[in-house]
Amino acid sequence: MTRAVLSIGSNLGDRFAFLKSVVDGLKPHVVAVSPVYETAAWGVEDQPDFLNAVVVVQADDVDEWGWLRRGQALENAAGRVREQRWGPRTLDVDVVSVDGVTSDHPELLLPHPGASERATVLIPWLDVEPDAVLAGHGPVAALEFSPEGVRRRDDLVLTSGWMDA
Repeated sequence: MTRAVLSIGSNLGDRFAFLKSVVDGLKPHVVAVSPVYETAAWGVEDQPDFLNAVVVVQADDVDEWGWLRRGQALENAAGRVREQRWGPRTLDVDVVSVDGVTSDHPELLLPHPGASERATVLIPWLDVEPDAVLAGHGPVAALEFSPEGVRRRDDLVLTSGWMDA
């Protein structure tokens, strides 16, 4: 059995619907869904703000590669086009952590690079797993990151329905 932490984000089109498509697409495996946060773009700053959340999933028959492929399939279904690094996107599904596995494979770096510094990942993750540990970095609550520019959107709730699976 594997347990994975996925960071999801969208800044094009119906951002909330794209995030919801991940929760719906992984419904049988969803353990927890964080609140939604709105954040300014990082890397390429001249683009719309993102909606971000974290989804914790678990399955008997899915390894880290399986979570990557499922995330890529959800991105493709959302019309994700990779034209510019850190550019705008309909949907981004990042595999942040899988059972403490580390990987330096160029297609699947684990834990996800930069996750230890990104409030857009760490704040929502702590909402659903206050005792979370990021492989190679230790307890998430002890990591140093700036929460500046990360705004919780309590008007957008992703948890509706996934608990009925």
